[in-house]
Amino acid sequence: MNALKTIINNNRAGQAQGIYSVCCAHPLVIEAAMLQAIKDDSELLIEATANQVNQFGGYTGMQPKDFVEFVHEIADKVGLDKHRIILGGDHLGPVCWVNEPAEQAMQKAVDLVKAYASAGFKKIHLDASMPCSDDEVCLADAEIAKRAALMCQAAESVCQEQDILYVVGTEVPPPGGAKEDLEVIEVTHVEGVQQTIKLHQDAFNELNIADVWSRVIAVVVQPGVEFDNHQVFDYQRSEAQQLKEFITRVDNLVYEAHSTDYQPAHCYHELVQDHFAILKVGPQLTYALREGLFALSYIEDQLIEPSRRSNIRAVCERVMLEKPGYWNKFYPTDEPEAAIYRAYSYSDRIRYYWPEDEIKYAVETLFANLEAQIIPQTLLSQFMPMQYKALIKREITSLPRELVINKIMEVTNTYSLACNQ
Repeated sequence: MNALKTIINNNRAGQAQGIYSVCCAHPLVIEAAMLQAIKDDSELLIEATANQVNQFGGYTGMQPKDFVEFVHEIADKVGLDKHRIILGGDHLGPVCWVNEPAEQAMQKAVDLVKAYASAGFKKIHLDASMPCSDDEVCLADAEIAKRAALMCQAAESVCQEQDILYVVGTEVPPPGGAKEDLEVIEVTHVEGVQQTIKLHQDAFNELNIADVWSRVIAVVVQPGVEFDNHQVFDYQRSEAQQLKEFITRVDNLVYEAHSTDYQPAHCYHELVQDHFAILKVGPQLTYALREGLFALSYIEDQLIEPSRRSNIRAVCERVMLEKPGYWNKFYPTDEPEAAIYRAYSYSDRIRYYWPEDEIKYAVETLFANLEAQIIPQTLLSQFMPMQYKALIKREITSLPRELVINKIMEVTNTYSLACNQ
């Protein structure tokens, strides 16, 4: 983990260097991120979230060891040295079991962290910020820290190298963006960060793992960035200056900023410069994936007879209606507005449905239909203008898979430029 520690230390020393964390389990997104890392000759941080990958399989069907194999197989395919990949676990805690009593949920959280540590994940976000069924509605910060320390102890118990790096924090945005439309985002107060750090240090001391604190590299705070279904809250640098100044007086730590998707390019640069050195992203990458696939489907409509089309847009809508569990708590359910949310929301709840067999088959059909013929440049210009420009420059071919990956890399390139200023 020396590479990640070097990035953190360089950022603390005033260098405009950071790292973006790809929180995603889609193979095309992972491949695009790896190609970006090869292009940049840089390390790549890939994180699995607790709901994607856990000891029970998560919504991807993968346990932590499966995810490691999955990522390494793609690395072998694209030619990325596996030693340049940093694997992390995001929101590791009781998030998947909050409907259960705390004791029961936390036992599963401990087993989750052990599974990640045993599989070789080297960066772990300890997140016990969510109350369980028998907790108070607002969980006390001291209890959050106590539970985080318990999970840290569990990870250390199965890690022989003692080289895992940790992230802590009690003011953690919800995974994947806000559940409702927001009006204002409040920046974390310095006093809150001070308390978070102290409470976690105390909790580590109580469990006799004080020596592990030197491997805590970041604290999660709210810098004032977020997104909901239809709007993005941009980073307002002036409102986070106290946070910026405070962290320079704390040994070893930088900030980890969650929900940083969709920020303008200049905001990413400013975030990194202001010691928000770890930028957690994910929904914007699958949003770009969806944009690319839907754009190809409009091209397919022009070229393929109706009986042979993938109908991917309609298939996605039908499957989401049949299995509403991943979106109905996030989107309005009244038609016709809900249909727009399901397909086009910044929250991108459609990302949970790409592993569905029917949708995977639709994607394969879409690719096969468009691989069987040459896509006219004029249609690319109409529906995928940036990929049209890349094609004209002979940077890519018109193979549909390559077009989608290039679409995703529009996003990774923005992150890359900010993290390697």
